[in-house]
Amino acid sequence: MNVGASIASPSVTMDLPIIRARGVTKWYGAVNALKPTDFEVNRNEIVGLIGDNGAGKSTLIKVISGAHPPTEGEIEVDGEPVVFRSTRDAMRRGIETIYQYNAMIPQMSISRNIFIGREPIKYRIGPLRIMDLEHMNREAMRSVESLDLNLRSAETPVVDLSGGQRQSVVIARAMHFKSKVVILDEPTNHLSVKETNKVLDQTLHLKDQGISAVFISHNMHHVHQMADRIVAMARGQKIADVRKEDISADDLYKLLTDS
Repeated sequence: MNVGASIASPSVTMDLPIIRARGVTKWYGAVNALKPTDFEVNRNEIVGLIGDNGAGKSTLIKVISGAHPPTEGEIEVDGEPVVFRSTRDAMRRGIETIYQYNAMIPQMSISRNIFIGREPIKYRIGPLRIMDLEHMNREAMRSVESLDLNLRSAETPVVDLSGGQRQSVVIARAMHFKSKVVILDEPTNHLSVKETNKVLDQTLHLKDQGISAVFISHNMHHVHQMADRIVAMARGQKIADVRKEDISADDLYKLLTDS
């Protein structure tokens, strides 16, 4: 198997799923949080992932995003088996995760948060590395402006942003680094109606840019609005995998409440 940080082959077959998980399982001690599960994300696709608390969806996402290793099973990216030892490995393979409480550092600027862990170096002085802050600020503003996010400066601390603006910054980061798949974990929780609609629009914009997405939400109507295909989980396993046109939002709700 290749380590997650390896570079994907340029001759990837375009009809292969970007992500394919086969029989992934996760045990935490004596707790089987994820039973053997198959899951895939295709190109130019938004997958809705639904399930009640404890259904296994968060565990599945942690496994495919590199946060936790699977106990059993395997993951492929572009048809190539990978082993993710960290979320950074997954990011190097083009998988970006936007958590409900994302990992941005509030006291740092927008540009520093966009480039965190991937800062361009202007020059080196012995062991010291001097970041190219001018380039970071310029590219950060270009990225957020592409999402119609009007911010006064890329040097604005993230702590000064609203919840919706913070989510937009992370989406801008994924677009800037040309992620293949963006996983959005409850991205509209605690947002106003206006900010929620903006985040939903930006998620659809990801697809316009050729970036696939996994959209996780308890809001069945949002999932049905956004997704091309919907995967439902309950009791640590997948219970449905259907095209959106084959099921209504009300049927999704009934599926979960009856499980």
